[in-house]
Amino acid sequence: METSPSAGAPTFVREDAAFESRGVRCAAWVYRPAGAAPGPAAGGGPAVVMAHGFGGDRRTRLPAFAERFAAAGYVVVLFDYRTFGDSDGQPRRLLKIRRQHEDWRSAVAFARSLPGVDADRVVLWGTSLSGGHVLRVGAQDARVAAVVAQVPHVDGLASALALRPTVSLALGIRAFADLALAAVGRGPHYVSSIGAPGSGAVLQSPDALPGWERMTAQSPEHVPVAGIVAARVSLAMPFYSPGRAVRGLRCPVLVQVATDDVVTPPGASRKVAGRIRDVRVLEYSGGHFDPYVPPLFEQVAADQVAFLAEKVPVPAP
Repeated sequence: METSPSAGAPTFVREDAAFESRGVRCAAWVYRPAGAAPGPAAGGGPAVVMAHGFGGDRRTRLPAFAERFAAAGYVVVLFDYRTFGDSDGQPRRLLKIRRQHEDWRSAVAFARSLPGVDADRVVLWGTSLSGGHVLRVGAQDARVAAVVAQVPHVDGLASALALRPTVSLALGIRAFADLALAAVGRGPHYVSSIGAPGSGAVLQSPDALPGWERMTAQSPEHVPVAGIVAARVSLAMPFYSPGRAVRGLRCPVLVQVATDDVVTPPGASRKVAGRIRDVRVLEYSGGHFDPYVPPLFEQVAADQVAFLAEKVPVPAP
């Protein structure tokens, strides 16, 4: 068990946990407000379920957000997908969108089973790729209380068109090589998740590697090395457009857009947000990686806490 590092009284406690998704163990942290009893409350309180985006794992700056929510009174479940981070599963870092959706549903079921959590007051929080996942999963689960989508991936074609054609071609060639190896029981063939322009990485916008380095520099539990991913994901991403599902959302949604984002283009996010019946769109000057670190982090996180306090408030003691 860990507590919040503070000169005063701790604001949260964090415990290691795990749940199964299709028979595979997913690693999680459960955060609780300091002093909150883990036993049944009067009707239970709200919980926030969180997962990482494309290039990282739960250790990459996500604890900073989880700590804010726990300090505000929310139980938080922060997890790694199968084959990523501290979760089990082979081959490692094989990103399949359908599997990640399954992991989300398993994580939500786990959160709803926790003592002291109101099963009908569970919030989904996602960023980048997982920002798209929470829109899709939230649209399929009428019990979800709210969704927070930070710089979300909503339109696969828009994101693909933001890449130079030569980059797309190179990634496609490596993706087919990965599939060829899989067909004969070998591989995977990996590519870097994040890198400098011309590096061959999936995310190689000019701000990608500097942004990643800023994030990992402020993630003390994370090894500051950009990860890898099985190359075949490059063939799936242009066809993954979770924004098409948003008309099914019945809960309040917060969409946070970075105006200079070239990874998840802001125009696509604005367009998708316009199709959500109960939505709040907040825009920030910066790129895709800026919301994770100061100075922008402070405003982004504060806006998320304020949204939750309004839409899914913590019961009074």
